[in-house]
Amino acid sequence: MTTGLKSSTIELLKRFNTSFPKFYEQFVSSEVQLQNLKLAYQLYQTQEAVISIRPEGNKSALYFAYRNQSFLLNDIFGVLAAYGLTVHNLNLYGQIHAPMLVFCKISISRSNQPLTDKLVEKVTKAIRETLSGRFDVEEMLAVEFNLNSPLVKVETNFYVDRVVQLPTIFIEANSEPALFYKVMNAVWQEDLLVVSANLLVWRGRTRLILYLLGPNENMIPEYLGKKISESIQQRLSGGSANS
Repeated sequence: MTTGLKSSTIELLKRFNTSFPKFYEQFVSSEVQLQNLKLAYQLYQTQEAVISIRPEGNKSALYFAYRNQSFLLNDIFGVLAAYGLTVHNLNLYGQIHAPMLVFCKISISRSNQPLTDKLVEKVTKAIRETLSGRFDVEEMLAVEFNLNSPLVKVETNFYVDRVVQLPTIFIEANSEPALFYKVMNAVWQEDLLVVSANLLVWRGRTRLILYLLGPNENMIPEYLGKKISESIQQRLSGGSANS
């Protein structure tokens, strides 16, 4: 795994990995682990969100690192929806111990093409301004989408993943342009912290498996998880959620 690395780097990486869930060091590639360590160092140096969008084949890859907060994914996916970008894949790894950083790579495109340099600049600026509160992403989205319209055929389920050993919510619905924003907005409304995620888009359906911590970064007991799952389903289906 660490062939060719200095012993000091290996030791630093091991200490860095202890802040993640137990599965991280075992199942996440050494390349991604090292990349996240570099992003964490860049974050430490700049003291601001690390945002980078690079071409990757016929798509672009958005790399993001910052202190994890419940509104982060709501803001990021809101900006992506506002600029009409298609999300193809999502890799997300969040720490469960201090300093509670989160690292994500989102594969995106526009009209089946990577983002132009001009669009990269606009999206990067919009994400920064949204995180700082200077840009109202919901206002921009409301021009393009009916944010109150329900998702179609929503399914949700809560369970504790035995391998990952984290509270987990399964969410599936018919695919639509603003789906990711609507899902992440519902998760934010429940004050949940996403620390890992799996995404599958297949035959017009989008499936998200979100590994979570609850309010105050705590584990979620099953009885509460079931209520949260039902509340998210109600929000996404257009019903009123009791929260």
